[in-house]
Amino acid sequence: MIDLNDIMIFARVTEAGSFTAAARLLGMPKTTVSRRIAALERELGVRLLQRTTRSLNLTASGRLYYEESSQALRTIEGANLRLAEARAEPAGTIRISAPVGFGGHFLQDAIFEFLSTYPKTSVELRLTDDRLNLVESGIDLAFRTGVLEDSTLIARKLGSTHRLLCASPDYLARCSTPDVPEDLARHDCVIAGQSAQAQWLLEGPHGQETIAVSGRFAANEMQAVMAAAIAGYGIAQLPHGVAEACIKDGRLRRVLDGYTTPTGGLHVVYPSSRHLPPLVKAFIELAVRRLNAITGNSDDYVIVSR
Repeated sequence: MIDLNDIMIFARVTEAGSFTAAARLLGMPKTTVSRRIAALERELGVRLLQRTTRSLNLTASGRLYYEESSQALRTIEGANLRLAEARAEPAGTIRISAPVGFGGHFLQDAIFEFLSTYPKTSVELRLTDDRLNLVESGIDLAFRTGVLEDSTLIARKLGSTHRLLCASPDYLARCSTPDVPEDLARHDCVIAGQSAQAQWLLEGPHGQETIAVSGRFAANEMQAVMAAAIAGYGIAQLPHGVAEACIKDGRLRRVLDGYTTPTGGLHVVYPSSRHLPPLVKAFIELAVRRLNAITGNSDDYVIVSR
């Protein structure tokens, strides 16, 4: 019976180009390497290598055998690695980025469960509505919402998201409640962006409508938008989870109940890698389990933006 170790030694000799180099890589005597190759050739009944005092070359049979067997070896090595990763307890620091609203509403509970489940881990959470370059920022994974552009990152779609229109009870008492989307043009709106003017795309009973809005306050960070709405500076579009929490505790009220923003995707993204670190994989799977119940789940993998 052919010993798989002999096949592995043959592959290493072929890749190293000599018995001496292969013996050094394998940490065994050169004579042992030579003897194991000879034993493999006897079992196969063919000459795999042409040996001279100055060179070592594959025979035609040897080249065919190497091409076929090396693929099998890589499969076995990959299986061994995945098994070791599965058995290993996640340890180390994982750096996560997420939008401000999403992080505050859901992610902290997932992080606390992760830290409790894996005592050898630590988490650094960076909440920002800016699109960071994950590689340059040292981020292991990020949560992204909306439409994602092409890049070299890997994304897993977790579900869908949308925003609700909300305002404080104080603002509505002072300025009245809008009845139709066109009324927004006469209201102060808190803009999520760089300008105090914007075009809001809404989806309702009659399909999609675009409304020009303006206001006294704009910010490119969702926490600031939420704070301005609670303080009574106008009507804001807030992520569903954030809006529901503020409505429940009475800080905000929903306006134009029949309207939301168009639904966008919710993704977890991470740098492309042949072997996903166990730490990152464990957190993704935990987040998927938690989000599955409230957003739905998809196992689609795509290339997305940084």
